[in-house]
Amino acid sequence: MTRPTLILLATLGSVALLGGAFAFQYIGGMAPCQLCLWQRWPHAAAIGIGIVALATGWRGLAWLGVIALLVTAGIGIFHVGVEEKWWEGLASCTAGSITGISTADLLDPTKDVASVVRCDAIAWQMLGVSMAGWNAILSLVLAGLWAKAARTA
Repeated sequence: MTRPTLILLATLGSVALLGGAFAFQYIGGMAPCQLCLWQRWPHAAAIGIGIVALATGWRGLAWLGVIALLVTAGIGIFHVGVEEKWWEGLASCTAGSITGISTADLLDPTKDVASVVRCDAIAWQMLGVSMAGWNAILSLVLAGLWAKAARTA
């Protein structure tokens, strides 16, 4: 495959993964947790990198694509570990009970006591793999496409 074809495939892969995340959110009604949101940004960067790389033909940009996809894969792997309780997650997305919050606070619209979307709870899975796991797996595949593009003449 040619370098532009590899870059196009890798870019479209990030478009598909990011589009899928938005579809789960806006069509499926599944609000993302903090780690889910963090996994989206490197895909957005990879899409931008892909567009610029296709427009300019500069091979060095492909290495930035590799980095972007390895970052999102790393966040995905961390997220899977949090979901599987292998390690602690972020305090901002692993809420416990509402014990200690007064009834007045719960009823006060000026207080922010909305439920936190938990990073340590698996919201959806396919074939026993969570969304974070699929992001990690597919992002590693896309990183491989970017790397092949970077090494292709």
